[in-house]
This record gives sequence, structure tokens and C-alpha cells, in this order.
Amino acid sequence: MALDKQQLEEMYRRMCRIRYFEEAVIEIHSSGELIGPAHPYIGEEAVAVGACTALEDSDRIAGNHRSHGHPIAKGGDVKRAMAEILGKSDGFCKGKGGSMHLADFSIGILGESGIVASSVPIATGAALASKLGKKGFVSLVFFGDGASNQGACHESMNMAALWDLPIIFMCENNGYAITTSYRNSVSVEHVSDRASAYGMPGILVDGQDAIAVWEATTEAVRRARAGEGPTLIEAMTYRFEDHSLGLDRIRKSAYRSQEEVDEAMKRDPLKIHRAAMMTHAFSTELECDEIENTVRAEIAEAVEFARNSPFPEPGALFDDMWATPVKNTPVSQSTRR
Repeated sequence: MALDKQQLEEMYRRMCRIRYFEEAVIEIHSSGELIGPAHPYIGEEAVAVGACTALEDSDRIAGNHRSHGHPIAKGGDVKRAMAEILGKSDGFCKGKGGSMHLADFSIGILGESGIVASSVPIATGAALASKLGKKGFVSLVFFGDGASNQGACHESMNMAALWDLPIIFMCENNGYAITTSYRNSVSVEHVSDRASAYGMPGILVDGQDAIAVWEATTEAVRRARAGEGPTLIEAMTYRFEDHSLGLDRIRKSAYRSQEEVDEAMKRDPLKIHRAAMMTHAFSTELECDEIENTVRAEIAEAVEFARNSPFPEPGALFDDMWATPVKNTPVSQSTRR
């Protein structure tokens, strides 16, 4: 099965959407309008888009602290995503989740978490629910090379393989767990080498090539739907920005050279996919430029939407909780059971 022109262009549209969204977040953060951490996904766009293009809306995904790219790649609304990041009531989680918690169950986005590897068992649980309930959906979880060393990750892979769960473990190996190189923290050559210990396929793929990621994920999805169990995919990628915005102000020691960053940026996933479109989809420079311009306008609208969205009312503090933890605190009608 090959991707057609429409699919390739949609992939490029979503990759641009992630890139420009993140550039807007960086600008907002640098101006002081956004308070708190944010972890740019710039440089890794091909992993999320390649993977999510192989999924259906009913399939589930879960992400991590570097969490803006995953829901956008799955088709999430960038207006609601930006509103959530700015803590506004029109956000995915009504402004209460922030940058690391974007969720939209209607299209299978289970959400993300800042706790390293914590989304892996959540996605595994979703896969178990799919199998037990004969729901038919596939679960896919994004996690980093640092998370691959966590016990929760190993335990989830073991149980998923034991029970032949319909899940894909997508390791985004961007080379560093904050500032620690995976070469100094992973005992094998590649994270995907560990798959054999669990009895599942381990696939190593170029994470800068969205089509390559799509191909690997498509086969993993086929296996999962056929009841053949999980797959571990390791996408070798690279984050162009620092681990998180503002980290350079509190940590001055260089953990990677500028030469290394410059060399990695030569393989920009957007440029690689644009070239592929010109070759395989017969797209023109003008068509690619039109996609970029349309997405830039879309992100500008998202920023304006988020800025105009109201902050949550104080009375909504305990909405959507099972109980009100503070005595005599008013609870809105929507939370009464």
C-alpha cells in the first residue's frame, strides 16, 4: 500500500502545523505571556505524523511531557490546544491541564503526562480494554529513550507481549534524556534491540522520514488488528531545541555541541517530506508554499483564539472531580452526581 498525493500533502500539513504551533509557543513563552515549562517538539514532527497517519480516529494514543505534537498529529484542534497551554477555559482540559496534558477522547487522544514513562501503562491498559471488550481499536504510546529505562515501560511491554495486546510502543529516540545521552544510559546499541526479550518485533526506523515511520507503523497496526500482539518501534530523531524552554538559563553546561545540532538540522523532517512530495506525489513548489501559508494563518488564528478565551472561573476549580476535597466549597451543577 502506498500513500497518495492527498495523504502526503495532509502529512505535510500536519507537520507544518506542529512546527508553526511550537514556534508560536516559543514566542509566547519568551514574551512572558506563558508561565511554566514547555517542551518543543521541533525536529521530531515526522515521528508523530508518520505514526498517526497509520491510525484511525478510533485508535488511541498517549504521549509524554513533549506533548504538543502528538495530539496535533492525531487531528487535534490547534485552537483548543493553544487555549489549554495558556490556561484558558476553551482548552482541551478547560485550562486546567496546561502544556503537558492535552486530551480529546473523541479522536482517541488519551492525554499525556509529565511523569516519565507514566503513559506507557495507561496505553497498555487501553489495549487490554480493547481486547477484553472486543473493541477493535489499536493503542499507540509515544515515549523517549529516557523513559525506555523505566520499570513501568518494561513491565508494560512484558504484559503486552504475554497477552498479545493490540499496542504499538513508539520510542522517540532523540538522543538525550534532558542532558544525558542515551549512549550513556542504554545498555544495548538500540532500544529496539530489547524487543526480542519480550517476544515482540523490534523495528529501527529513520525518525526524520515521515513515510518510513508510516510504513513501520502500518505493519505494526496490521499485526495488532490481526491479534498478533505488540510491536516496539524505535524512531531515531533529534530535537532541535533544548529539552525545555528556559533550561539554558538555569543550566549553562553544554551537553551537546553546536556542530552536532547544526549537523542534525540538515535532516529537517519538513524538508525531507517536502522533497518526497515533489518526487512521489508530483506536488509543486507552489502547492507546498500554499500549504505552509495556510497553516501559518491557522496558527495565528489559534493564538488569537487562545488570547481571547476567558480564564476558568474560580467556582469551576473542582468541576469534573469525583468529590469536593474542601468542605463547604460550592460545586457547579455539572459535577453533582
